[in-house]
Amino acid sequence: MDKSIAFKKATKNDLPEIIRMIADDQLGRTRENYSEPLDDCYYEAFEKINNDPNQNLMVVLLDTEIVGVFQLTFIPYLTHKGSLRAQIEGVRIKSNKRGLGLGKKMMDWAIQKSKKEGAFMLQLTTNKKRKKAHEFYKKLGFEDSHEGMKYYL
Repeated sequence: MDKSIAFKKATKNDLPEIIRMIADDQLGRTRENYSEPLDDCYYEAFEKINNDPNQNLMVVLLDTEIVGVFQLTFIPYLTHKGSLRAQIEGVRIKSNKRGLGLGKKMMDWAIQKSKKEGAFMLQLTTNKKRKKAHEFYKKLGFEDSHEGMKYYL
């Protein structure tokens, strides 16, 4: 891959492409609504994320094309002696750009940013149906040390 890879904080103008990526997989299709114009709920959520200093909604650029997205959140804890945890969620690579090593570069960036911010751990959740994602994260050194649970409201 000869093209230049960059990471930047997402802007409001990036939202349509971000939502298109989030909606473009087996699970996203069932829970997201990509349409033009984009539903206001996405702009409202973006504003909340953008105004929170613990949130980093990042896009991955291959040259000038948005090809990936993830949200890196820093969470202060009382456990582990008042440590800081990093959580990565909403990880997506454009379907036609998968297999190029972009996901690894994205995770490497998130790990380095988490270390720089002083986090002692980077954690994530991934749907049990995403078997390929599980193997990908394990290859990067993530451990399936906890069982996650959700309570939908």
